Amino acid sequence: MSMQVCMGAMLKCSFGLAPSAFVVTPEKGVVTTTPAANIMDQVPMKNIMPFGMCTTQSNPAVAAATSAATAAASGVYTPAPAPCLPATTSPWVPGSPTMRIAGQPALNDTSILQCAYGGVISVISPGQFQVQIP
Repeated sequence: MSMQVCMGAMLKCSFGLAPSAFVVTPEKGVVTTTPAANIMDQVPMKNIMPFGMCTTQSNPAVAAATSAATAAASGVYTPAPAPCLPATTSPWVPGSPTMRIAGQPALNDTSILQCAYGGVISVISPGQFQVQIP
């Protein structure tokens, strides 16, 4: 069984340099020890906070920073990270197959979220350790 994800969970991005705290707003009305999440809790800067610096060249800010660093190094390729601004556009997958919160599958700690720049966001700590869900 997986753990129910809730407010205070810690997330990581495959292209981020730092973990990030997950934010779940309480409007769904379901609380474990804190507000519980569903797969629609994927909104950048509301639910998904920045992961420090981003390192993927598919992020336009990283590509621009790398281009500037390479030019400053007389053409020697010099990768440069840029501040992370999450770009999530679809729900977490797969979510719980049997438990629903506010009409959507509950978020468990095995679900992943795709960033438009190619990063994969995953749960490193669910925010609570009492409630297990499928």
